[in-house]
Amino acid sequence: MQKISFELEVYSFHIDFIGHVNNTVYIQWMEIGRTKLLEAVGMPTQEIFQQGFAPVLVQTNITYKSPLYLGDRVRMEMWVSELKNASAIMQFQFYKEQGTLAAEGWQKGLFVDTQTMRPRRLRPEERSLFAPYVDSMGDAQRTTSLISS
Repeated sequence: MQKISFELEVYSFHIDFIGHVNNTVYIQWMEIGRTKLLEAVGMPTQEIFQQGFAPVLVQTNITYKSPLYLGDRVRMEMWVSELKNASAIMQFQFYKEQGTLAAEGWQKGLFVDTQTMRPRRLRPEERSLFAPYVDSMGDAQRTTSLISS
């Protein structure tokens, strides 16, 4: 299984009033990860939108483990733990430079028809594009336990 992995830097505009990365920044970073995933599988957002469908989020969960501060470099990893006909669960992990887990989370996304805003099933050839990034065996139980928490 492949992961989308990239580095981010913490800038002053990411910092909240108590001096660490604001919780909303992690959601923005997750958006970057989802965008990179769609690009990696050959389904950039602007192209699928022109084809009449788009990804939307229905649920986000983040567990914060260790704060990030101004000047930190962050390594983010993401992959898909569950891929269904019209939805997916994506896993995210954020690491400090030393390899310490700073935060982890998941998001549930759904593909919708842009005209009706109803779920739109992926065709088999579209689903197969995600296959290298799907780890349904290793993280499905972890996602279930996170969702149950």
